[in-house]
Amino acid sequence: MADPLNPQAREMADESMVRNLAAQAEAIWPQEQPLFTRYALPGEPRILDAGCGTGEISMRLAGMFDHAHVLGVDVIDEHLARARARCAPFGDRARFEHRSIYDLGLPGGTFDLVVCRHVLQAIPHPERVVAELARVTRRGGWLHLIAEDYLMINFEPRRLDPDDLWTRGPRQFGDAIGVDLRVGRKTFGILHRLGLADITIDYVVVDPLRVPRETFAAIWTAWRDGFADAVSAHSSIGRQEFVDYFEDMLATIRDPSGYGVWHVPVVAARVP
Repeated sequence: MADPLNPQAREMADESMVRNLAAQAEAIWPQEQPLFTRYALPGEPRILDAGCGTGEISMRLAGMFDHAHVLGVDVIDEHLARARARCAPFGDRARFEHRSIYDLGLPGGTFDLVVCRHVLQAIPHPERVVAELARVTRRGGWLHLIAEDYLMINFEPRRLDPDDLWTRGPRQFGDAIGVDLRVGRKTFGILHRLGLADITIDYVVVDPLRVPRETFAAIWTAWRDGFADAVSAHSSIGRQEFVDYFEDMLATIRDPSGYGVWHVPVVAARVP
């Protein structure tokens, strides 16, 4: 039986997601890293990486904050094993546990920084998750969220017009499986209604001017490989049509004269 709180369990566990997480980290981290300096964390911060996946960002956070203690949580054991291996050099400063971000089972006010990246658009009831993340953040601590929005992707038309895919596919697919693939624009409201303070929204820009074209292409290749079956099963977009759109966008990414852009919302707030 499918897990109603994890309707994309198969896609999240697929090997294409391992590739995707690596490529996304390579593309996004250089622009995202400076944002962490704004949080004025204590000398030995306690950091939660909620939905840590394979530990790509847990590793980077442990490296950025020399004395941090990072706890990564996820529900995919294979990803957690990869995360443990990746972060082994940090010893007990980086730990990984199987926990649900809907109910972490951790004491309230535990963490100075709670990070949740590339998760909220993939699950139902994101407001419940954000409330749980706020619960385990200490007063004065920060939430740092990457909440994707698939209508924030713009490519010049080539053989096909990608706008046709992005305006149709995410809405139909999201509605069918019970997730909100436009949650990025709604995260401010979620945080505001929870009473969080000092909300900021920044955008990492993934485009050929800021990200190597092959790194950009690796993200799109992983999406193509991991989601063609699922999207075609839950939308009016056929599998071959889905692949054709992605092949067209990949041709644009790899064309020295081609341009496409993915705006990635990074939303932060302080727990008062």
